[in-house]
Amino acid sequence: MLTLTDAAVMRIKDIMRESGACGILVGVRKGGCAGMEYTIDLALEELSNLDVVEKDGARVFVAQAAILFLLGSLIDFEITTLRTGFVFKNPNQISSCGCGDSVEIVPASSNMLKKR
Repeated sequence: MLTLTDAAVMRIKDIMRESGACGILVGVRKGGCAGMEYTIDLALEELSNLDVVEKDGARVFVAQAAILFLLGSLIDFEITTLRTGFVFKNPNQISSCGCGDSVEIVPASSNMLKKR
């Protein structure tokens, strides 16, 4: 469903340790000039009704409404001169706005679902 880079794993584990959270919760919501925005929140308790991706102790829960929009995505964590944060490399994203905060995403195709 999702893959995590080593940098994302390290940051998620730091967040879990510092906050006492069980992991992070990722999703999408309508908003921004391109139509959708990625969301990231703390998962303060076990979310047993959601899909979870685990790697080396880092846990990412995926909101049910976002599964088809995030299928096949890579989550990275980047530190640059102007920005620090999680970055989604999503094969379902077809465009983004100029500021980079909102994106246009289409649900995963049936061909992509068959590959999983």
